[in-house]
Amino acid sequence: MEEEAAQAAEGGLSFEPLEVFNLRPLFGHGEVHWYTITNATLWMAIAVLAIFALFVIGTARRSVVPSRSQSIAELIHDFTYKMVEDVAGHEGVKYFPYILTLFLFILFVNVLGLIPTSFAPTSHVAVTAVMALAVFITVTVIGFVKNGAAFLGLFWVKESPLILRPIIAVIEVISYFVRPVSHSIRLAGNVMAGHAVMQVFAAFAAIALIAPLSILAIAAIYGLEVLVAAIQAYVFTILTCVYLKDALHPGH
Repeated sequence: MEEEAAQAAEGGLSFEPLEVFNLRPLFGHGEVHWYTITNATLWMAIAVLAIFALFVIGTARRSVVPSRSQSIAELIHDFTYKMVEDVAGHEGVKYFPYILTLFLFILFVNVLGLIPTSFAPTSHVAVTAVMALAVFITVTVIGFVKNGAAFLGLFWVKESPLILRPIIAVIEVISYFVRPVSHSIRLAGNVMAGHAVMQVFAAFAAIALIAPLSILAIAAIYGLEVLVAAIQAYVFTILTCVYLKDALHPGH
């Protein structure tokens, strides 16, 4: 802190690129506990309200000639339905509401997190890990309920040589339990990286000599982050569909 103050006094550049990811209580000050209502809680609630506004209020009339909000809602619905059907098969369609909810929540949280002075909850592994663990537990339960002990066939690769099957089985079990880790870190890491880069370029905008270049860079990165927000929601969702397919058809 003393170094930063000294730099600021000398006219140097001083900024905290990760400050934008700090959790802050909405009411009062102090430590953040698991029950504390924070800025992350606020923006997740706003995302839920935005989804409700689009899919409930925006489609209330259900016109033959759809309004803009109804068209957007139908486009997202049909896109997600087709993805579930193509990846998880016809049996996976019964789990479509859950997968659509995941996709919408991640998409809206990511996009809302790009609003200046907002907060991106998906930049925290604590948020993405909960969703990833929920997916992991859900597909595992579905796999055992639907297939019983035959679900373990997912780890026993019959096409491989007999001598290699035990080794491959150990590798498959490890990779299966690593799924929620990679599933959660991929989303949080990509969201955090983009926001951190924008924060760094925003700090350079304070220097008059390179301010124009910094502003152009921020605009370009912002456009890229809008794309990343949608892509990461898609990646998280399609991986959920792949895991669901494994649970429904472990022998395939």
